[in-house]
Amino acid sequence: MTRSGRLYRDKIAAFALLALIALFAAILNNRPQAILSGDFNVVDGDSLMRNGERLRLLGIDAPEYRQQCERDGAAFPCGQQARALLVKLLQGGSAECRGNDRDGYNRLLVTCRMKGADLNGEMVRRGMAASFGSYRSEENEARVAQAGMWAGSFERPQEFRREQEAQRAQGSDPLKKAVDFIRHLAGWD
Repeated sequence: MTRSGRLYRDKIAAFALLALIALFAAILNNRPQAILSGDFNVVDGDSLMRNGERLRLLGIDAPEYRQQCERDGAAFPCGQQARALLVKLLQGGSAECRGNDRDGYNRLLVTCRMKGADLNGEMVRRGMAASFGSYRSEENEARVAQAGMWAGSFERPQEFRREQEAQRAQGSDPLKKAVDFIRHLAGWD
């Protein structure tokens, strides 16, 4: 076989292999979309529960329930306000949440709609959630309007969670606790 013949054969084999990989990817990615409708329990500004199923609003990141933000030099409970807004948005109708992927905590990632409105986007537009891969234009609207968290200063929810986790990890170190106790007794803190 000539060199050009082998090259042609190798190109065909590579194309066939790529086509086979694409077919497998399409089969694996063709999961049925879950559609949940009705009443939901609000956990926080971006998490819901329904019949024991945990749901996470896709593309947004709301403050953690215990997270504080700052407005006009004073702290305000932005995490509690984010939850309250989601409760309010879900009142007075039947929401429909759709999704087919799960996050690292096995929560179904969903986009929720009610009366034609995208609730995920509405949380961001009203400044009670940040864009997290989607809803960038809604976040820009909230910034310009200084809505919700954008009326003051706040720590991005993912940064807040990272710091909380670091503090929990640090607080569970028995050696550090003993050293801190001795420092306190000696008046070195």
